[in-house]
Amino acid sequence: MREFSEQEQVRRDKLNFLREHNIDPFGSRFDVTTNTKEIKEAYQDKTIEELEALHKEVTIAGRIMTKRGKGKAGFINIQDKYGQIQAYVKLDNVGEEAYEIFDKSDLGDIVGITGSVMRTHMGELSIRVTNFKHLVKALRPLPDKFHGLVDVEERFRRRYVDLIVNEDARRVAFLRPRIIRSIQKYLDNLGYVEVETPVLGTILGGASARPFVTHHNTLDIDMYLRIATELNLKRLIVGGMDAVYEIGRLFRNEGMDKNHNPEFTTIEVYKAYSDLEGMMDLTENLVSSVCYDVLGTYDVSFRGQNISLKPSYKRVKMTDAIYEKTGIDFSKDMSFEDAKKLAMEHGIEVEEHFGYGHIVNAFFEKYVEEDIVEPTFIYGHPVEISPLAKKNSLDPRFTERFELFILGSEYANAFSELNDPIDQYERFENQLKEKELGNEEANEMDLDFVEALEYGMPPCGGMGMGIDRLVMLLTNSDTIREVILFPTMKKKD
Repeated sequence: MREFSEQEQVRRDKLNFLREHNIDPFGSRFDVTTNTKEIKEAYQDKTIEELEALHKEVTIAGRIMTKRGKGKAGFINIQDKYGQIQAYVKLDNVGEEAYEIFDKSDLGDIVGITGSVMRTHMGELSIRVTNFKHLVKALRPLPDKFHGLVDVEERFRRRYVDLIVNEDARRVAFLRPRIIRSIQKYLDNLGYVEVETPVLGTILGGASARPFVTHHNTLDIDMYLRIATELNLKRLIVGGMDAVYEIGRLFRNEGMDKNHNPEFTTIEVYKAYSDLEGMMDLTENLVSSVCYDVLGTYDVSFRGQNISLKPSYKRVKMTDAIYEKTGIDFSKDMSFEDAKKLAMEHGIEVEEHFGYGHIVNAFFEKYVEEDIVEPTFIYGHPVEISPLAKKNSLDPRFTERFELFILGSEYANAFSELNDPIDQYERFENQLKEKELGNEEANEMDLDFVEALEYGMPPCGGMGMGIDRLVMLLTNSDTIREVILFPTMKKKD
């Protein structure tokens, strides 16, 4: 059995005190009538005299965050999901037994109180307690109120403590679902249908990424946790659902940094009879509308930069962006050997599986991507890195694909979807060749998806967006771990 600190032992002694007084240290049901937010909204403008005349009784529950006073009266601050409010506890108002319980309470304990709304002579809105009830004993002390959880790693490992003591963590935790609801509302109003597709699959596809592999015992087969929702959603377009979206968890067995977590949330949207331009319009309007709906403004501050998410966003061809930075025009006819030579001259490593398009993309990543600040659609990606996008009819080396970049990070990826089953089969074959040459992120052959396309998929636009990164942007959170309640963490030593 572990040894207890002095504070922990004191709290366990008080646990026994509660039991001796026939009080369950870990409580039971307690019916609240309101919360701190409603109280403040209803009575913040009332004077001392008005509140005395109203004598409005309320019942709330929450955690003790501060405590002061001695003798026959004291003050505590009670915190619920919306914030804190002060409570005034006096022996004459609650009785000796309840006051003794109050007197022995600790920071972190959960209590229920009933009383009338009042304002102190210092002007602070408070509750004059007439009934004080212990609900749950906290056996561990809260972190120091001035320093909180100093170790950033511990904030994410013990998110439950972080949410108790960190107001900004609570702000982000409650804003994230509002952002997701706003996305759903926007798409639902356009007639899109939200669907669910499998997390487990037997074929790796829909994105370029390394998967997590698991095993199904009954079928005795290996399966993947999905790296994308794309192929199943496009099957639904074949089936005639016309406009669908899915918000769901994806899993990629890759590195972790401030923008990446092995499991993360995306939205993928597909619209029959749309295309690249249609997806640009949808993405721009979705991001700007959600921002205004949730924040009441198009302007956000992120990583020290002020950004406007108000339409219209820049639209720049990838080869033009590279030309502007380097003077190299990859849109002109150029052999692979010439492109490879340019790469070597610019310190870009050419891997064994690289084709012409991989080199173009490497130049973009090195010279352009990080310098993008305002929302910008980069379009016209090389075919080698876009196995599911329709080719450009004028230059088949490139595709009808875009990515939305803001402050050097990708937020959305979209195509005029490839619906030619013959071309799709060839693309899958090329991906298999890349896999043989060492590209661990290459797609596998999905014959069922090719068969689905053979039944005919309408011309279609599709878009995928990272929900976590959007939440980071709208909440000014520097790392993805701030916006995922329980991010993946390295194992403690």
